[in-house]
Amino acid sequence: MSEQPTSHLERALIAAVLVLLVWLPLPLGSNRDWAVGLFVLAVGVLSGIWGIAEVYRPRGGEGGARRDRPLAAALPLFGLLLAAQAWVAVQWLAGWTADVGASFQYLMLGLAYSLLFLLVVALFHTRRRLTVLLAVLVVSGTLQAFFGAFMTLSGIEWLLAGPKTSYVGDATGTFVNRNHLAGYLELTLACGIGLLLALRDGRPLRWVNVLETLMGPKARLRLALVVMVIALVMTHSRGGNAGFFVGLMIAGGLFVLRNREHRLRNGLILASIVLIDVLIVSQYFGLERLKDRVMNTRLSDVVVDGEVVQRANELRDDVARQALPLVEDKPLTGHGAGSFEAVFPRLAGDDIRLHFDHAHNDYLQFAVEYGLLGTLPLAAFVLLALWRALQALWRRESTYRSGVGFGAAMGIVALLVHSGTDFNLQIPANAATLVVLCAIAVLAGAHSNRRRRTD
Repeated sequence: MSEQPTSHLERALIAAVLVLLVWLPLPLGSNRDWAVGLFVLAVGVLSGIWGIAEVYRPRGGEGGARRDRPLAAALPLFGLLLAAQAWVAVQWLAGWTADVGASFQYLMLGLAYSLLFLLVVALFHTRRRLTVLLAVLVVSGTLQAFFGAFMTLSGIEWLLAGPKTSYVGDATGTFVNRNHLAGYLELTLACGIGLLLALRDGRPLRWVNVLETLMGPKARLRLALVVMVIALVMTHSRGGNAGFFVGLMIAGGLFVLRNREHRLRNGLILASIVLIDVLIVSQYFGLERLKDRVMNTRLSDVVVDGEVVQRANELRDDVARQALPLVEDKPLTGHGAGSFEAVFPRLAGDDIRLHFDHAHNDYLQFAVEYGLLGTLPLAAFVLLALWRALQALWRRESTYRSGVGFGAAMGIVALLVHSGTDFNLQIPANAATLVVLCAIAVLAGAHSNRRRRTD
């Protein structure tokens, strides 16, 4: 196959992957059977086309080395993803699952996530392409944020194709649950902040340069960050906002410490995100209500003289406590991927009157469904991706690599924090975006910066 047709094919594949990433949150976070099927089919087709093109791609040369280096760095993570899917296949084939249909769906989803990870690493291996990927994720997050905020402020309160029936008064974007929009915005905000830091220059600190960063050519990116922060606050998601700030503080602290020469400038950039976006702008878009939700949260009943005088306002704590025996029942093998909805009702007490198809705690749900054998590869995948991001963040010789590493590390940490109280990783749009962010963590340190005519 000649160089020119390969270039056209790669560009078509890149465009298709970017469209898919923007599409994923639109049909209610792709948390519907038909949307899951469409996602699996799309990734399967794109992966098949890419695989065939790779078979006929000329090998060797400097260009081949630049393409293969990110893939080599990603292979351990890809192997961990496949190991987890292999365990789900064993559960399904051996009948070690309480819900055969759900386990098969999770197997297909897991394979799609794995192939998406490989596709992103293989296709976005240059700096120019990586920048486009980050920019598209920022655009997608901004569109979700604008739509969610507009629906709430206007009082229309619609999802994409119909009126909202829950979380009225909270920004949800095209997701059903406000926490899932918050989870998605945590990831896209991290991409935006990382891109802002990656594109900074090395000029000495001057007030004119600071003003140019805040008001100059990067103003559109700053505006996108403001819109996403407003929507994140308007979700009134405690876990989402906590995750965002924990991720920002941890990654930001490391980022400021790594470079003594530009410590003040980098600190001012990060401080502007907190002060301008949150303490000033978001004050007018629901910050007070979010504070009230945090202050009024009760995780346990108030008991006086042996009588309950005030019930807890958090059922998820009761669900987690009552689901723990499921982990103790099958700690090694689990009850089967996707089986929480089938196995939890038999243990739910009389105080749990609502239907819970998820545990509202991703760690607990993975332990219940996958067991130790399936959970360990997934945990190792995320932690190894976080390590790759931190390695890139710490590279002083490249502002771009450190900035992208910052964004990847911040997003991963934010969702890890949020996963302790919600189930973002059970929503295909958010799980797929996290997988893409893990691929970006690999690319942060392994991508090529040499300009080529075909890029």
